[in-house]
Amino acid sequence: MEEIEKHCKSFYIRANRCSSIYNDTFALKGWKTEEINGIEFELNSILVEKWKGKAYRLVIQRQKRMDGVQDFWEGEYTYRCILTNDYDSSVREIVEFYNLRGGKERIFDDMNNGFGWDRLPKSFMAENTVFLLLTALIRNFYKAIIQRLDVKKFGLNATSRIKAFVFRFISVPAKWIRTSRRYVLNIYTCNNAYADVFQTDFG
Repeated sequence: MEEIEKHCKSFYIRANRCSSIYNDTFALKGWKTEEINGIEFELNSILVEKWKGKAYRLVIQRQKRMDGVQDFWEGEYTYRCILTNDYDSSVREIVEFYNLRGGKERIFDDMNNGFGWDRLPKSFMAENTVFLLLTALIRNFYKAIIQRLDVKKFGLNATSRIKAFVFRFISVPAKWIRTSRRYVLNIYTCNNAYADVFQTDFG
């Protein structure tokens, strides 16, 4: 925790189950019922001292089990905890802020699988900086292009990965042919959507 605080002003970390705080959690009073993204939760927070006498805030989020089956440890609720040094924000604000990570994780998943971040070209991060920046720019350009094109005509959608875009939009066999005293790009596909993009004839 000390190392984390050296590099950030505020942190929000998902806390795993810990038997030592079960009793404190179950004894809590004053749970606040909040609806977040259409789901009803009960929220609360406590201070925990496990790191050289320094107390951090543990925001606790619980939800009634939908299946009605009671867990051996947690009973009728499912508990999730967030450890933070943010003592000022409300429990709802902390939960909503933490939940924003989902969108960022999807971006990293896209970069890993579509733009090569899972296999960096160099061993040291300092040497990979240019690669990371360039691929991030390429992703931004790709997102701008795919938002401006009517990609549904090509069997794509706004969330399609770049591999699908390359396969369906770029890797298409074509040949310049001369006909009627002019050159025409003859694209070998049965999808007439390419005619609107390239303004050409089909073979």
